[in-house]
Amino acid sequence: MARFRLKFLLQEFDLVGPEVLMGRSPECHVTLEDPLVSRQHARILIGGDTAQIMDLGSRNGTRVNGQLIEGAALLHDGDRVRLGTQELLFYMVDRAPREAKTTGFMTMCRSCKTPFPDTAKECPHCGTPAIAEDETFSGFAVEPSRSWTYQLLGEVVERALDAGRTEEAARMFRRVAREIEVRIEQGDLLEPRQIETVATYAAALARSDVATDWFAWLLDLHVQHGCPVSDALVEQLQTAVTLRGHTHARRYLDWARDAGLSSDALDRLDTLVGH
Repeated sequence: MARFRLKFLLQEFDLVGPEVLMGRSPECHVTLEDPLVSRQHARILIGGDTAQIMDLGSRNGTRVNGQLIEGAALLHDGDRVRLGTQELLFYMVDRAPREAKTTGFMTMCRSCKTPFPDTAKECPHCGTPAIAEDETFSGFAVEPSRSWTYQLLGEVVERALDAGRTEEAARMFRRVAREIEVRIEQGDLLEPRQIETVATYAAALARSDVATDWFAWLLDLHVQHGCPVSDALVEQLQTAVTLRGHTHARRYLDWARDAGLSSDALDRLDTLVGH
């Protein structure tokens, strides 16, 4: 009978059948301290020489090699299982895990800009072939604790906003904001596309009563990166908050002019704010 294990960071878990329960609850066989992991998130069923994983109706789903599973999915040696922001390596005991790539490193898709495991031959999201190791195109390795976690939290915030769960969205977005603030403190600035994305979330939250400070936060984010607001963001701000006479918006515009920034979006924001 085959023996299986899960490797998570520096820990390894023997999978003893017939089932292994995984989740945030301390009663699970494998406990993961992650707010994006449900108390009972998924189970692995062991039978003879096979193992399959099944999601237990978790809020954020279970992914195998980047693919969201439905029902039960058969696990193979070397598969990567992701619950919340945590990634675990599944392998057979009689076959040692690959030493060079067991730490959960991701690569960035050159087409859709989505992170995926660097062991995959193609992006599981859009099908673009992975970049060869000797190719010097824009692919690069990123740590799950940054880009991968950041992206997943953004997805959760977006789903909560779409469902009208603003309290939950605000709570999760605070984690995104803290992650971004740490990155900035370490000199790791966001890309323009990422700034636009998080600013869109912040503007949507500013429309609600749960987080009225997000409007100021998103403008400060642009100041920290030295970039002007976009046309799309101004359009969203116009419907999210009352801009006329807004003190923080006026301060932002004064900074943008002093910094020599100029764009149609800034002119439009200036008109909306007024004097």
